[in-house]
Amino acid sequence: MKMSVGPPLCFLIMLLLLSLSLFSVSCRGQEQENGSSGAPMERGEQEALYSAIQGFVGKWWNGSDLYPDPCGWTPIQGVECDLYNGSWYVSALNIGPVYENSLRCAPDAELTHHLFELKHLTSLSVYSCFSSTRRNTVRVSISSWGRLSNTLESLEFRSNPGLVGTIPTSIGSLKQLQSLVILENGLTGPLPMELANLISLKRLVLSSNGFVGQIPPAFGGLNSLLILDCSRNNLSGPLPLTFGGLTSLLKLDLSSNGNLDGFLPRELGNLRNLTLLDIGGNKFSGGLIRDIQGMISLKEMVMSNNPTLRGDLTSIEWANLQDLEALELSYTGLTGRIPESMTQLKRLRFLGLSDNSLLGTPPPELASLPYISSLYLNGNNLTGQLDFPGTFYGKMGRRFSAWNNPNLCWRPPLTPWSAVNVPVGVRPCSEGGNASSSRSGSSLLVTEMSEGLDVLHQDSQIEVSLGCRSRGVDGSGWGSRSKEMMALSAWVLLLVVFV
Repeated sequence: MKMSVGPPLCFLIMLLLLSLSLFSVSCRGQEQENGSSGAPMERGEQEALYSAIQGFVGKWWNGSDLYPDPCGWTPIQGVECDLYNGSWYVSALNIGPVYENSLRCAPDAELTHHLFELKHLTSLSVYSCFSSTRRNTVRVSISSWGRLSNTLESLEFRSNPGLVGTIPTSIGSLKQLQSLVILENGLTGPLPMELANLISLKRLVLSSNGFVGQIPPAFGGLNSLLILDCSRNNLSGPLPLTFGGLTSLLKLDLSSNGNLDGFLPRELGNLRNLTLLDIGGNKFSGGLIRDIQGMISLKEMVMSNNPTLRGDLTSIEWANLQDLEALELSYTGLTGRIPESMTQLKRLRFLGLSDNSLLGTPPPELASLPYISSLYLNGNNLTGQLDFPGTFYGKMGRRFSAWNNPNLCWRPPLTPWSAVNVPVGVRPCSEGGNASSSRSGSSLLVTEMSEGLDVLHQDSQIEVSLGCRSRGVDGSGWGSRSKEMMALSAWVLLLVVFV
């Protein structure tokens, strides 16, 4: 029996098929126009993106073929987009070998004007791109930054030794900028005063370039600044008094410039939110100012390698700095005694006072600080008897040093079992409580063995601002052989002292 389909039913079936066909064509057309993202990208914006990337990675890169929908179903690593008025625009461009599939620069990479045609760019980062310092140096564009003045919030150039010249003053027109990082490049010249126009800045990092001249006093007007890092340049002159106005500052690093000088301004005491102060490796003078004790949030203070700083430690009420964890004052020309108030720094883990002219006997309470893990007292004029327990020397190992204090001695232990823990490079006390001057027989052996380990301790100095810790030659502190040698030395010493 055959089944027949009437004309009305045939008409309905044909109409349904036609509707489905038209819907399919419509969907394909919309997908081709919008991509899977559901929104178009302005043609000029897309072309500017492709051309800007070509400037970095090379002319061989054909973005329209590789990434026909860079904000949709064919995204580009390092490119981020946002919607504005129903269309996609590039909001962030990150160039450099961050990930395996990141955009990597060609040997002839360049900064092209197409970057400044990205109308809604908020973040630009160029990392390890301009690496050649001879064949292909690149300069930062001078005049085009104003085109991004209403959008750009973050600008970073990191590890680009082939990026040379000066910071263009036009960067000062980026009034929305919150983060400016120019780190480890080949830039030189003075710091432009126009950077002080960036009143929205929260982070200003200008470290490891070749900048010269003084720090502009106008920087003190950047009231929103949280981080200021101008370390490892060739800056000179005094610290601006206006720095006292940076009351929001959390980190101030001006280390390793070599020629920053003058007295420390008392206004630094206004920085009550500061957690890191690093001015090491300069030529400051006038001693430690009492106003430092107003920096009640300090966790790390580094002033080492300022041989003309001088002064003493007693002018500061150290008990006010209860958050202090690291204090590095080595090679600063300090004189006087180590004050008892330092023993109230209950969170202190690192104390560096080496290579100064400190006098007197170290307070024994230093060994009782609950978190102390590094204590360097070597190279001073300390005298008397080290009254630290033997267990302290064992715990600290290479992270304690008191050698090169000719009139300092340590008290021998009462039992041979604790004789392993001795301060290397320090002579045992005689019966009168002074450093033993005997260098005959077994005593000479003990002294020579101690002095022979001084070289190892001299190699164990640390970079406190980086949070590093000293380690033994094998990377793990004292080895078993060193402990055996120390034990042998202690037994010989006991024979000399008690027999």
